Formats: sequence, C-alpha cells, structure tokens
Amino acid sequence: MVAVSIIAILAAVAIPSYSDYVRRGQVVEATNALSVMRADMERHFQDNRTYKKVGTFVPACSTDLAAAKRTFGNFVLSCDGDEALGDTTYTITAAGSGPVAGASYTIDQSNVRATKGVPNGSGWTSECATSWIIKKGQAC
Repeated sequence: MVAVSIIAILAAVAIPSYSDYVRRGQVVEATNALSVMRADMERHFQDNRTYKKVGTFVPACSTDLAAAKRTFGNFVLSCDGDEALGDTTYTITAAGSGPVAGASYTIDQSNVRATKGVPNGSGWTSECATSWIIKKGQAC
C-alpha cells in the first residue's frame, strides 16, 4: 500500500508537469512559424517595396497560399488578407487547435509580438500586447 501511495503521489505531480512541458513544445511551433512567415514578408517587401501582391509576385500572406502550407503542428497561420494588407503594414496570426485551442499569437511588420489567448485548461492566465507568452507563469 505504501508503494502504491508513493506512485500515486509521484504521478499526481509528474503528469501535470509533463502536460505543461508538451504544451510549451507545441507553442514553439507557432512562434517559429510566425518568425518564418515574417521573414518571407520582409523579403517580399525588399524586392517589391510593398507587402501587397505585385504582378506575379505573391507575398507569404496571400490568401492564395494553400492551407497546408499555413499549418504548423496544431497552429494555422492567417494574415490580414490580400485586400487588408497595407503597402507598409500586415499582421500575421497563429491560432491554436487541439491541445492548444484558445492560444493565439500575432506579429506585425514592426516585429510587435502579442499573445491574445492562452491554451485552454493550461493554467496560463496571462495575455500580453507586447510579447509572446510561451510558458506557465511567464509575466508580460
């Protein structure tokens, strides 16, 4: 009985910690994908001096981009849309699903990062207009 009690106590501590560790790993998929898409948008801007579509040159934020190319793990990236892209502005959003449902991260042309939602059931309570919240207990 003592051994069973010890195992139960260890499991009660280890399972939530492991779940949080996995969730943090999934959030990294979103932040990496946002950084990559931002770099692609900046590359498009350097070549065309606008974030909008120019002739046959399509920006990474174009709605023509297949959904499969905008899906990274449990996150789907989306942009303002072609008509909402400014010549000098854009915002990219990564919205979570599955175990990270409710999480939403954004980045814009000025590299302003924001957390608009946190994973459901994660115990993460912060939202932040100036940074990405990537772990439980992180302050803005």
